[in-house]
Amino acid sequence: MKLKVVVHQAEEGGFWAEVPSIPGCATQGETFEELLCNLYDAVEGCLSVDMEEVSLTEKDKILEIAV
Repeated sequence: MKLKVVVHQAEEGGFWAEVPSIPGCATQGETFEELLCNLYDAVEGCLSVDMEEVSLTEKDKILEIAV
């Protein structure tokens, strides 16, 4: 999966980024490298689902895929 990310330079220094295709998904970093690391964490967090809230039956399966 490819996501477009908008990277901004913060007025106070550092960077911040937002992922327009995932509402509310944004992060920041003091350096560009820190921003990239935080960005992967932010996207993963925004796309994760708490499995405790999902009702499953014995016929259901849970799959984890990489996109």
